[in-house]
Amino acid sequence: MTTAQLCICIAIVVYLAAMLAIGVWCAKMNSSVDDFYLGGRKLGPFVTAMSAEASDMSSWLLMGLPGVAYLSGLAEASWTAIGLAIGTYLNWLIVARRIRLYSQHLGAITVPQFFSKRWKDERNLLSAIAAVVIIVFFIPYLASGFSACGKLFASLFSTDYVTAMVISGAVIVIYTVTGGFLAASFTDLVQSIIMTAALLIVLVFAVNQAGGMDAVLTNAQSLAGYLSLSHIHDPATGGSNPYSLLTICSLLAWGLGYFGMPHILLRFMAIEEEKKLKLSRRVATSWVVISMAVAVFIGVVGNAMTANNTLEHLEDSETIIVQISSLLSQFGIPAALLAGVILAGILAATMSTADSQLLAASSSVSQNLFAEFFGVKFTTKQGMIVARSTMVIISLIAMFLARDPDSSVFRVVSFAWAGFGASFGPTVLFALFWKRSTKWGALAGMISGGAMVFIWKYLIAPMGGVWGIYELLPAFLVSSVMIVVVSLATEKPDAETERLFEEVKAM
Repeated sequence: MTTAQLCICIAIVVYLAAMLAIGVWCAKMNSSVDDFYLGGRKLGPFVTAMSAEASDMSSWLLMGLPGVAYLSGLAEASWTAIGLAIGTYLNWLIVARRIRLYSQHLGAITVPQFFSKRWKDERNLLSAIAAVVIIVFFIPYLASGFSACGKLFASLFSTDYVTAMVISGAVIVIYTVTGGFLAASFTDLVQSIIMTAALLIVLVFAVNQAGGMDAVLTNAQSLAGYLSLSHIHDPATGGSNPYSLLTICSLLAWGLGYFGMPHILLRFMAIEEEKKLKLSRRVATSWVVISMAVAVFIGVVGNAMTANNTLEHLEDSETIIVQISSLLSQFGIPAALLAGVILAGILAATMSTADSQLLAASSSVSQNLFAEFFGVKFTTKQGMIVARSTMVIISLIAMFLARDPDSSVFRVVSFAWAGFGASFGPTVLFALFWKRSTKWGALAGMISGGAMVFIWKYLIAPMGGVWGIYELLPAFLVSSVMIVVVSLATEKPDAETERLFEEVKAM
């Protein structure tokens, strides 16, 4: 092992040890299943903001987004980022406070449980279906995170991909199983800081290695469509292809996904006081806009580094930051330690999402399926054992799915994002803002939205042309229409359900 690799290992080991220490520290605060899954609703505004956005961005921020920009320029990456920025702001503005108040009023500690209690679904059918949706879409999402970790270490140290993926995944499982929601939230706060540092260090170093800002812009301008928001660069032909308004709208539709992300909604439900959400919204939105802009520009700078032969052409564009870090590590021990911080940032991006996904998926199985739908009674100790055991099993399944190193982080995340956005997004919005919505409407919307994601992705989009749009947009619309139509066609909610709705609305 070279000196540079040793320094990188030291930085990463220190980071991983810190995450495990936080898990052990938070374990002492978990006295019940409610604490384990929602932290007793004690999160402060900064922890809420940064843990929500860190758990949102995942390895997609440091691998997927700059990788797309590196290959094809600004159009796809920028319109996606713009949609996400708008979605982030609107989610904090219109959903956060209402779901915090409503979930506390109902005593709901998970998103599926909120659905059942909102519509007084005594059979917990809504909760069960929502739990299945979470499992179906979160396991591949989690697998993409484990895959990102494996790519990181395999690329950096020329190690076996599967071994690296399993080891990094095990660390995530250990601290999440140990410390629960609080561990996930506090580690997310630390991880968001490391992610920010990683982005800034890479940006400054990469611009310098590319020959300065003028060289970066000159290279980008020489590539057809690279800096355009209405055209996309085609690296295979060297030409460009037009980006239609429909395609732009489908990319902006990424923002719709926020309304249905269980791991983000849980942060809203867990904040200590709803009046602090305004500060959280400002912090979260600012961080998202800045971090995505930097990530996109790193892809542009990376292309300039390839053009001047500072970097070799990347077969896997999603490793762009890894390769820049490897180059940085060759400039002495301090630089190698900084490279370790950058790579820890990629781990942080992955872990901050994976731990939240583990919590959401395990709560769906243990709380929403076993305890609520099937009526299995657990003592407090048994409930904690089941919750933790579920996490381990789900992680093993995700690791099995992540065994292929050629899978794209960006593509897997985009599919799972669409699944949650279409299944839960309309359901959450109608639950919070339409008194006339019914449980049958919610059920129809949830099922139709999730089904349409698969139908559009695998049956309609391959037809190309106007049909080749991001599956979230049509699936979200179908789900919304189904909620309205079925709600109006079924008996309206009882007086008690309507009274609770009005009480929360008046708060």
